[in-house]
Amino acid sequence: MKSVVEELERRRADARLGGGVKRIDAQHKRGKLTARERIDLLMDENSFEEFDMYVEHRCTEFGMETTKIPGDGVVTGWGTINGRVVYVFAKDFTVFGGSLSKSHAEKMTKIQDMALKNRAPIIGLFDAGGARIQEGVDALGGYGEVFTRNVLASGVIPQISVIMGPCAGGDVYSPAMTDFIFMVRDTSYMFVTGPDVVKTVTNETVTAEELGGAKVHTSKSSIADNAYENDLEALLQMRRLMDFLPSNNLDGVPELPTADPADRIEASLNTLIPTNPNTPYDIKELIVKTVDEGDFFEIQENFAGNIVTGFARLEGRTVGIVANQPMVLAGVLDSDASRKGARFVRFCDCFEIPLVTFVDVPGFLPGTAQEYGGLIKHGAKLLFAYTEATVPKITVITRKAYGGAYDVMSSKHIRGDVNYAWPTAEIAVMGAKGAAEILYRSELGDPAKIQKRIDEYQARFANPFVAAERGYIDEVIVPANTRKRICRALNMLRNKTLENPWKKHDNIPL
Repeated sequence: MKSVVEELERRRADARLGGGVKRIDAQHKRGKLTARERIDLLMDENSFEEFDMYVEHRCTEFGMETTKIPGDGVVTGWGTINGRVVYVFAKDFTVFGGSLSKSHAEKMTKIQDMALKNRAPIIGLFDAGGARIQEGVDALGGYGEVFTRNVLASGVIPQISVIMGPCAGGDVYSPAMTDFIFMVRDTSYMFVTGPDVVKTVTNETVTAEELGGAKVHTSKSSIADNAYENDLEALLQMRRLMDFLPSNNLDGVPELPTADPADRIEASLNTLIPTNPNTPYDIKELIVKTVDEGDFFEIQENFAGNIVTGFARLEGRTVGIVANQPMVLAGVLDSDASRKGARFVRFCDCFEIPLVTFVDVPGFLPGTAQEYGGLIKHGAKLLFAYTEATVPKITVITRKAYGGAYDVMSSKHIRGDVNYAWPTAEIAVMGAKGAAEILYRSELGDPAKIQKRIDEYQARFANPFVAAERGYIDEVIVPANTRKRICRALNMLRNKTLENPWKKHDNIPL
């Protein structure tokens, strides 16, 4: 028996070495951790159980039968994060550059199947060069099997991708179909075709960082939801994120203990809105002063800054926050903001996460660039997402809610459950100046007259009471009481049930 146990330990030690000491050292010199080091940081201490560590590829082409390494370039298994079961796979760059073979793909799909069957989240740590060329169509078939499971799991269990090195070719499509993608600055990049191919085909000279680095994907393409300075920070933030997310679409949101009173009054919010209606203020101040202990996990912070999205807690339970940001483009809705908001709203609705919306929106961004870029359909995405959502929806209008953007931002007309307004709210088709100039065009030549008309319109419509008179606003609330009112409304809506008409699936305006 002793010799058998010794042989087992030897095999385990060989497998854990991956591509060997030299390649592990090279990984560290690049500022990157190995696959198993990453998993150890991500999971609770001693909770990770590895599956299939002895699996090897079965390729006999190009002399591959003489080069086999246990694990075949991916580490798979399960463990816990803060006590909750999570499945994980981590590409091992030290073994064949983390490239995907048929055996490699089978390890991944096995874990994907287990995660879906057991209704637990799955996290993928990517650090790989794409398909293993020596395996040809077997590798491509393996990718297809992984992609299929990404689609089937979508909306059932949270799927998180963390890009911690190269992610190229077929490897990029699996993360693209997961719920969130995070990157590591300077050491990770994503692209379908690399700089060499780009140079050959288009004659463009570009570096990997310029083509698909973290800065590009967090600020320009919107592919990534955030980026972190190093592997350690990224993995610790994933542990934090998992505390906000349900395990699946039936379990309901996690509930953590909090010392923050639900009826806390935040007097400083009474002076948050500037006297001048054109002066910006930071909506994030409202968010952090409203949610439990100021803890806000922002999603896509560096893209479409005119809308803010992220997770927080109220009375210990997760909520999704969507808010117009007056500090960027006056909080106007454009194509990018609409797409960003719509995707986040749909994720929350998939997983029964209540939505809290803070509104200060002067309308949709005008101009040829927006119209040619499909603003109509992009804006409709956000409208569609809010309207189809059946989770509890609470809306607070802080200042401007103009035109169609008023409707889109979780208004009562698209099934908002509880709609509050601050006394500073202005709910109208447009601003007073624009309205007066259209209604009284004949008086434009007389500045005194037109100013009088502007003042009249402002007094009649630039307030929340016309909407409140019609029941479109449930209550005009004191800003300092915002947290208290939202918490009470969420408790009232805790057992909300609403079903949309049966359909195979909807046809959101993609």
